[in-house]
Amino acid sequence: MINFTNIFVSIFYIGYIRYAPGTWGSLASLGIIYFLFNIINISLSILIILFVFLFFLSNYLINYFSSITNSHDSKHIVIDEFLGMFFIFLFYDVIFIYNNYVTCLLIFVCFRIFDVFKIFPANYFDKQLHSGYGVILDDIIAGMYTILTMIIINVFI
Repeated sequence: MINFTNIFVSIFYIGYIRYAPGTWGSLASLGIIYFLFNIINISLSILIILFVFLFFLSNYLINYFSSITNSHDSKHIVIDEFLGMFFIFLFYDVIFIYNNYVTCLLIFVCFRIFDVFKIFPANYFDKQLHSGYGVILDDIIAGMYTILTMIIINVFI
């Protein structure tokens, strides 16, 4: 169980990259999720079910990993970046700008900015919830801010 948890929360050990594991986790997540959404063409309802399942599984495994490593929001945990990116892609049709490359680049840049700066209420969940939910929800909120930013950009283009 420990090996599976470590592989899962670090997204195949990407979380163990020494410099900027969150950025690398976001970049890998972008590739994986783009593949799921645009290449395989899974229906939106299945993707929403998958997101909910991964959300709760991630919470459980983040809590397990944290108890084993005696840490909270370890830098090795990057599954939260994956969930934040996944959430954004649920709204891909609404936030699409010009082409897939431009859209993905803007998603990546906006998400990383919002994830790093943790604008309220992301900072609240990050500091106050000492569980997997706190680790995950700040990235979901960064995803919400990214979606709103992309919608605003779409209005002016």
